[in-house]
Amino acid sequence: MQIVEPQKNPGIVRVGFNLMWSSIALGQMLQLPLLEMPLRTRKQQHRPQVWDIIRRRWVALTPEEHVRQCLLGWLIEKCGYPAPLISVERGLHFGHTMLRYDALIYQRDTTLPWMLVECKAPDVAISEEVLQQALRYVGKLPGCRYWLLSNGHQSFCAMGAGSEGIQWLSSLPAYEH
Repeated sequence: MQIVEPQKNPGIVRVGFNLMWSSIALGQMLQLPLLEMPLRTRKQQHRPQVWDIIRRRWVALTPEEHVRQCLLGWLIEKCGYPAPLISVERGLHFGHTMLRYDALIYQRDTTLPWMLVECKAPDVAISEEVLQQALRYVGKLPGCRYWLLSNGHQSFCAMGAGSEGIQWLSSLPAYEH
């Protein structure tokens, strides 16, 4: 993927699809106090676990899982995103390649993805490498309008990724009912 042309609007970057990665700057960081979200936790055989509100089961409480569960809680409780239309940690098969996303929010009336969510542990910076990973996933999800990257401290949300370009958002989009 490469930048094709500079834009007058600094929030939009046009990208092509030739799989040659070029530098793409991250947009405006969102101010989301995600790590303050309360989580249901327990210890099982001396290992911490967290209740996954989407999968409805206990899972290992890793740093990345902590961010994922805080973010899911925020999207559902604070933003009104519909929990039944969210899938967590599923694989997408493309030929011989399988991509595993953190969360995917679907459109209400179709089976098309609406927003891809990629989470990282709090000590992993949201870097160009993370951005490129998300762009690879979004490129395989036709119709996926939005994508969100977060490590709990840094969160970035954008719209688009194809020939229409990337538009960085200053807030999370309202779920389209």
